[in-house]
Parts: sequence; structure tokens; C-alpha cells
Amino acid sequence: MPLHSLYSLSEIRAIEQTAGADLPLDALMQRAGQACAETAMTLCAELPSDAQQAQRILILAGPGNNGGDALETAYRLKKSSLAITVLLLGDPLKLPAAAQAAWQRASDASVEIVQWTDLDTQLPFIPSLVIDGLFGIGLSRPLEGAARALIVLIDQLHCPVLAIDVPSGLDADTGSVVGGKAGCALRATRTLTMLGDKPGLHTGDGPDYCGHIEVAALGLDMQQFPAAQAYLTSKEIIFDHWPARRRNSHKGSYGDLIVVGGADGMSGAPLLAARSALYAGAGRVFAAFAGAVPAFDPGHPELMCRDAHTLDFSTATLVIGTGLGTSRHAADLLVRALHAPGALVIDADALNLISGEPGLQHILSNRRSATILTPHPLEAARLLGWTAAEIQSKRLHAARLLTQRFNAVVILKGAGTVIAAGKEALAINSTGNPGLATAGTGDVLAGLCGALLAQHMEAHAAAVAAVWLHGAAADALVAQGIGPVGLTASELPVAIRRLLNER
Repeated sequence: MPLHSLYSLSEIRAIEQTAGADLPLDALMQRAGQACAETAMTLCAELPSDAQQAQRILILAGPGNNGGDALETAYRLKKSSLAITVLLLGDPLKLPAAAQAAWQRASDASVEIVQWTDLDTQLPFIPSLVIDGLFGIGLSRPLEGAARALIVLIDQLHCPVLAIDVPSGLDADTGSVVGGKAGCALRATRTLTMLGDKPGLHTGDGPDYCGHIEVAALGLDMQQFPAAQAYLTSKEIIFDHWPARRRNSHKGSYGDLIVVGGADGMSGAPLLAARSALYAGAGRVFAAFAGAVPAFDPGHPELMCRDAHTLDFSTATLVIGTGLGTSRHAADLLVRALHAPGALVIDADALNLISGEPGLQHILSNRRSATILTPHPLEAARLLGWTAAEIQSKRLHAARLLTQRFNAVVILKGAGTVIAAGKEALAINSTGNPGLATAGTGDVLAGLCGALLAQHMEAHAAAVAAVWLHGAAADALVAQGIGPVGLTASELPVAIRRLLNER
């Protein structure tokens, strides 16, 4: 199936330039204004009946072409019976040419346009809908002054907010608020993004600021343009080519998996990962403990509990790191796993051991077998020598750098998990919710990755599928009223099994 492409700022600029060569100066702006006006009318129709009686739309227009889109929207909406007011940031005579033409059309149509300055401290009225056209995808510095004050006021309202292209203050490439803690961004309930979808709307802070996302292609045939370097995962991508299980098969057909971890006091982590692998279809699963070895798992006696120090790693797919600890004995187990010939998932404490040992990094980068790394932002920061804040502000770049440095498929966890593999396009996951922000969910994901590898799935495909299934399971549980508050990691494997069998 066609991928849901995500276009970077540079790719969008190239598309604009190519399209603009065959179109009048402000053709795309006029189309954007029309698309935004139609979406605004739909939002107004969805308002409660009492709110529809006195609808007033407040449109925020900035000093660039995003402001031009907003002014064009105001011009189009003026033709309806709605009351429209534009708050314009800056001098209209200093707008870019296309935006100035939109301002002229709006002015000629008697749209109420009010200039917003640093002296203004309150909105002229309480709107029923706000349209954000302050700053688009080109913002490079934190919002301040009048713009920041205006966003603070808008965020205090209890009405729908429609963002044009991207919520003002959000970096459309990275998903971070421009300026980090020093910056601010407007929280939209809906984002109408122009030409093509953007990665930053779906990862990092993006999901918290964008609300529901729609794409307005503005009449362009995107298939004529170069392929994007990122895409959004979907159920169809995961399941369209998923092989059916043969009746003439046995447990050996679905692979052996060894989960290595469980230092003293941390035996729950490998059990979560091993149970996840069982529910995801692995043929045989061993839980190999670095510390004390339980006789068996009373919840799942089909799991085989073993001493990690004496178990042969050479005949199975491996998951290592869940509750492993960072002792010398743990490092020895990791060295054995890195030298094992089979596919390998490296998680949690194993990642921390690698980050502190150049020798382990060298062994990892020279592995020939399939390898998946599953760092959260802090673990990724240790691996790259960055801070966690730097990872979060450059999630796509960090994932790409990790896969290049360590010769592995990388799952950079977080809101909008990023999956990177060699020269493959980056994948941003579309599933999941805050219920996953609880202990043990990463262990479940590691076990799921291992199960798919054990069943002979290629590493990149296994990573993309595992992340999607993991998030979709959490979404399914929330839809049943289980979470997001109080959702537990041990509830995920059953939901994952259901998804695999319902496909």
C-alpha cells in the first residue's frame, strides 16, 4: 500500500518551488485559504447549538506567509454570515508579496483587521473558534513579545483552535517546541497541514500540540514529487503481507527465544518480556536469569527458567537487558550475547553497559546478524554522549545517527516512536497513548521484538511491527476503559495476541 509520507521542511520547500514554477504567485496561498475556510466551517457546524447562535471567529495572522494563509482564510470566510476578526501581528505593508495581496483582498472585503502589539493585554472578545496563522514551518527562534503574550491568552480559552500548517511555536521537522523550555507553542484541537504531512506533528511534543491532523494537498499530485525520507506507520503496512500460519507446522517452526536479564531483585522484567514473546507467537521461550533462578513461572509454566550463565546462546534469538543490572557478570553475559550468531534485541541495562564501554560498542558495530536497539531518550543520550533534552529536540536525527553508529535497527522510544534502519526511510509510529508511561512496558516491547525475530521476520519489519502492535494494544485497552491511568504492562501481551489473531 502507499506510505503515509512525512515531508521535512526542505522537502516541502522543494515541492513549493516546483509547483510555484507553473502557478501564479499566490495560487497556493489562495488554495490554502479556501481549504482552511472549509475546515473552519465544518468546525463551526460541530459546535453546540447554543454556541452556533453567536459565532465569532478570531483569526491570528503573523508577519509571514502563514499570516497570508490566515488573511486569505478570513477573506473566504467573510462570504459567509460568520463574524470575523483578524488580529494581525506586524505591519501589513511589510508582508511578503503573496501575503500582502491576501491582506488587500481581506481589506477590500471589509474584514475587520486589528493590529496586535506588545501593548495589548486582552482579546477583543471571547471567540467560538480560533484560527492560528501566526507562524508556520519556518520558525527558527522562540516566540517572544506580542506573539508569546497572544498565545498565552489563546491557551486559556475553552474553544476549538484550528492551526494552519503547524501550531505556532512547534518545529515541524523535530516535534519539539522551538526554544525548548524557553519557548512556547499554541495548543490546537485540529491542524490542517499544507501540501504534505510533517514528521514533527507526530513525534515528541507534536501529538500534544496538534490535535487531529488533516492534510490539504492544495490540488497538487504528490506522486509527482520525490519520495519523502520518513513515513507514518499504519495497520495496513503491518498486516498486508503478514504470512498465515501453516497447519503443517510445529513449535520449532516459530523459533526459540532466550530472554536474558533478571539480576537479583529484578526477575519481573525478563518474565514480562518472555510472556510477551509467548503471546506474540514464539515457539519456545526461555527466561534466562543473571541472578537467582525461579523454579518456574507460576503464571506461565510453559516458560522455561534457566541460569543465564550456563545457558547456550548460540541456538536461539536473544533479548538481553531487561532487569540485567550493570555488574561485571552482566557485562560478561552481554559480551556472550553480542558474539552469538543469531538475531539480537538489546534493551535497558544492556544499552547502558554499551554506552560506557567502547569495547562493547566496537563489538556491536561489527555484528553481522540482525540487531535491534530499543533505547528511551535517556539511554539514547548516553549512547551518543548527548543530553536527553538534545535527543528530544532532534529525535529523527538521533535515531538516524544511532543506526549508523551501531549498525543496528534503532527504536527510539517516546511519543511518536522513531524507527531507523540503515538507509531505509524513517518510520514514525502512529499508535500508543500515555498509558504506556508505566514500568515494564519497555520489557513487553523488547520481548515482542524478539518474538517476531524468532519467527524469521526481517529486523526492520519486526521493529516497525512490534512498535505498532505495542501501541495499538494500549489503544485497544484504553478503548475498553482500561487506562490510560492505571494501565499495567502485564495487560499488554493479551491485547497484542488479540490484535495478531484479529488481523
